[in-house]
Amino acid sequence: MSTSSNQALRPIKSALRDAGFMVYRTETDTVVIAERVRENLILDSGVRVGGEPLRVAFEATAQQSHHPGLDPDALFTKARKLGEAARDRGYAEVGSALRDLPDPNDPARVLDQQAVVIFAREVTDLGAAMDDIAFALGLDRHV
Repeated sequence: MSTSSNQALRPIKSALRDAGFMVYRTETDTVVIAERVRENLILDSGVRVGGEPLRVAFEATAQQSHHPGLDPDALFTKARKLGEAARDRGYAEVGSALRDLPDPNDPARVLDQQAVVIFAREVTDLGAAMDDIAFALGLDRHV
């Protein structure tokens, strides 16, 4: 990551820490929020904040192994349904993809697939972003 990108994300990371959130990683112009699943396990939550204009985004996913026999279109329908709760708050679908989940011991082997739908909303300031991050983390985002 470039130094200028890191500088631009510094106020976001500081606001996240002040609000009690954990940073999972930083990307070019966004910060990925961590989710603590158990005391000793921290994962990528699929919730992000950053960009210009400032926005909060989250991923809604439907995993093939959880729904055997469904085709990709049906998986995307399930993932989109998860985002419906956020539409009243101003979130809109901004992207989707079918993501391969590789075998950690053999990256060439695909173990499963996820239908991923990304929802995002522009926010006015970091305070509003913190409220939206809490909202997004409270949603059911995986089915």
